[in-house]
Amino acid sequence: MRTWDSSADVVVVGYGGAGVAAALAARESGADVLAVDRFIGGGATALSGGIVYAGGGTWVQRAAGVEDDVDNMLAYLRAEVGDAVSEQTLRRFCEGSAAMIDWLTGHGVPFQPSLCPYKTSYPTDEHYLYYSGSENSGGFRELAKPRQRGHRAHGRGVSGKKLFGPLAASAAKHGVRTQTATRATGLVVEGGRVVGVEAITLAGASEAVLKRFTALAKISAKPGVYHPGLRQLVQSQIDRMERRYGVPVRIEARSGVILGTGGFIANGAMVARHAPAYPWAEGLPLGTAGDDGSGITMAEAIGAATGKMDAMSTWRFIAPPSAFFGSIAVDANGQRMIDESRYGAAMGAAIATSPGNRAWLLLDSELVTESRRQIGPQSVWFQRMQAERLMRLNPITGKSIEDVAARAGIEPAALRKTVDAHNRAIEENLPDPMGKPADIRRPLRSGPFQLLDISFKAKLTYPMPMLTLGGLLVDEDTGAVRTTDGGTIPGLYAAGRAAVGVCSNSYVSGLSLADCVFSGRRAGAHAVQALSTR
Repeated sequence: MRTWDSSADVVVVGYGGAGVAAALAARESGADVLAVDRFIGGGATALSGGIVYAGGGTWVQRAAGVEDDVDNMLAYLRAEVGDAVSEQTLRRFCEGSAAMIDWLTGHGVPFQPSLCPYKTSYPTDEHYLYYSGSENSGGFRELAKPRQRGHRAHGRGVSGKKLFGPLAASAAKHGVRTQTATRATGLVVEGGRVVGVEAITLAGASEAVLKRFTALAKISAKPGVYHPGLRQLVQSQIDRMERRYGVPVRIEARSGVILGTGGFIANGAMVARHAPAYPWAEGLPLGTAGDDGSGITMAEAIGAATGKMDAMSTWRFIAPPSAFFGSIAVDANGQRMIDESRYGAAMGAAIATSPGNRAWLLLDSELVTESRRQIGPQSVWFQRMQAERLMRLNPITGKSIEDVAARAGIEPAALRKTVDAHNRAIEENLPDPMGKPADIRRPLRSGPFQLLDISFKAKLTYPMPMLTLGGLLVDEDTGAVRTTDGGTIPGLYAAGRAAVGVCSNSYVSGLSLADCVFSGRRAGAHAVQALSTR
C-alpha cells in the first residue's frame, strides 16, 4: 500500500494567478485544497502589471461610461485569438467576463473606473481602465467598436501584487492550505489515473534556512526578472539549498492535480527546441525562474499532449509617448513593417522576423518635439527610463531622409520611397499601406529627421520582454489534460500558461491573466466534480 506524507482532495501545483484561481474555485465547491509552490507564491502574476482583460459590460466599464457588450468583445477577440480555442470557448470566455470581474472584486481585488485618455502600453497611477490591445488599430476598429478593456488592479506602480495578494488572502481565509518552498518533481499514477505528486520540500527546515530561502526567492523574482545574470546566480544558491535541505515527499490528491506551473520562457534549451529560430538570448524572459516548463514536462512523461509550443510573445511597446504612433517603423531594408498603432506584441513579432531583427522608428522634427513633451505626463518610471533612453542615447539624426538613412546603414533610396508612399497616402486621402487609421497618421516632412533604434537586442534599459504561449492541450470544457491519442488523463488538469488557452496565438495586455482566472476556475470546479463521481 502506498504511503503519503500529506493529502488533499485537490492539489494545486504552482501558486500564481492560475493556481490561486483554481484553488479558490475548488474550495468554493467544498474541496479540501492544498497548493504547493517551489518559491513563495505569486508567480509571474505577482510580478506583472496586474492587468485583466475583461469586457462585455463590466461594472468598471459601466462606471467609466464605456458601453460594451459580449458580441462586440467577441468580434474583436475572434480576430486576435484565431484558432487558439474554439468559437464556443471564446464565447464562453466573453460571456463570463463581466462576472469574472465581479468574482475578483468579491475576493478583494481592487479596480477603479478611471479612464486613460490616450493610448499607452501601461497607464499611470491616475488611470486604471485603458485600451490594452489593438482595439483602436487598423483592421480591428472595422470589425468591432473599440472599447477599453484593460482592467488594471488599483495600486501604485506595477500592480500585479494588488491582483495576486487579495486572491491569496481570500484563499487563506476560505481554508486553502499552502506549502511553499516545495518543488514538484513528478506525478504519481495508479491505474492510469493521477493520484498525487512527488516533490522536494524545505517546509520542515529550520527557521534560519527558510528565512534565507525566502530572501533569495524574492531576489530571484525581482530584481532578478530584470537582470538574468543575477537571477542565475541566485538560483544556483536556491538549487544548492534544495539539494542540502530538501526532503522528498509524496502528496496524495484524492480527486485531482491541477498544474498551474506557468510556461517555459525561463528554459532557453526548451525554447530552442520548440522555436529554434527565435532570438531568445536577446530578449528578457518575463516571469519567474519557475517558468521552466517543469509542469509541462511532468505531464508529457505520462503521455500528455502539447500544442502551440512554438508560439512566443515578444513586446516592443513604442508608447508612451503616444506621439510615437505617428512615426513609421522601418526595417534594415527601409521597408515599412506594421501599423505602428498595433499592440506591442504585434510590433515585437514584426521585429523578431525582420532582417537581422533590426528596426527603427522614423520621426520628423515636429514629432520629436511633441514626443519629448509627452514623456513626463504620460509615463510611469520604467516607461520614462526607456523613452528617455530611446530619444537621448544615440538617436540617428540627419537633415534629410537620405542623410538619416545613410547614417543608419539603410539604403537611402529605399527609405525615401517608403516615406513618399506614406506621405502621399495622407495627402491624397488614400488608405495607409499598413492599415493605420487615418486619425493617427502624421506626414513626415520637416527635418531634421531621427531614426530611433527599436531593434531586438539584449539591453537592460530597453529590453524586449517575452513569454511562451503554448503548453499542454486540455479539454476546453473541463481543463483536463489531453493525451497524445486524443483522450484525457484522469485526475490531471492544467491552467494558465502551462496550458493552451485563449491567448496562445496572440497576446494583448491582460489576456493571459484573464485566461489564468478563466482556466484556473474551470479546472478547480471540474477537479471537484471528479471527486463526487469516484
